[in-house]
Amino acid sequence: MVLPAGFVPAVAPSPPAVPKDAATVVLVRGGADDLEVFLLRRVVGMAFAGGMTVFPGGGVDRRDADASVAWHGPPAAWWAERFGCAEPLARALVCAAVRETFEESGVLLAGPDGSSVVSDTRPFHAARQQLVDREFSFAQFLSDHGLVLRADLLRPWANWVTPAEEPRRYDTRFFLAVMPTGQRADGATTEAQDVAWQTPAAALTDWREGRRGLLPPTWMALAELDECGTATAAMTVDRTVDKIIPKVVRDGPHLRVVLPGDPAYATAANHLDARPGDSLDLGPR
Repeated sequence: MVLPAGFVPAVAPSPPAVPKDAATVVLVRGGADDLEVFLLRRVVGMAFAGGMTVFPGGGVDRRDADASVAWHGPPAAWWAERFGCAEPLARALVCAAVRETFEESGVLLAGPDGSSVVSDTRPFHAARQQLVDREFSFAQFLSDHGLVLRADLLRPWANWVTPAEEPRRYDTRFFLAVMPTGQRADGATTEAQDVAWQTPAAALTDWREGRRGLLPPTWMALAELDECGTATAAMTVDRTVDKIIPKVVRDGPHLRVVLPGDPAYATAANHLDARPGDSLDLGPR
């Protein structure tokens, strides 16, 4: 495929850009028999990954680290251990994961207490846009509506860092969560061209046949979920989260993304200039 917006610049920056902390939530539905994933196709022309199919997520806001946020579930220390980071950042990542999921899909992983989840998010429609506009923090939103962040509904899944060739880089922690009963995921965000629920296998088929564009973290997560088979199995699998930093190697006019474990990874350069006419192989077909 041709190089997507926001992936491998014409001239690699030197020194590499410092990655921005970000959180992404792989939202699934189903149970012991099936599994579907919620996917957003980003608007073409966006500065990063325009036109690509992704999971809900985005950058950490400095206010996401607010220690006053109402919280139920594993403490920040537990998340810090799983993601290999400091506790304040771990708290911010969990908060950003729940906030971004609400902003981008309308799904709210919060409830009146630690044993319940809101079943209808329509009363929070105005507040959702205000959060997008950064009129107030997520901690304030929860406090104003008497809600508790349900960290226990999230599972740590992966940690991907954008290649050094990118001018925009993210250190993204991936979370997994099951769609709350009664809620509805939507595409009411200016960042999404369209949204869909698909089985991992169907989404991967669309990718292989050219109907979807997927970056390595997305196709990898979909492949792993396909192996799990069900939402129940995915939520209970015991995962070790290691930081994955893809590299890019050149094969004539083609650029290929390589991951740890690929024989080419150890010798791949940290920087690689893209050239006019280059095409990019984002992963195995």
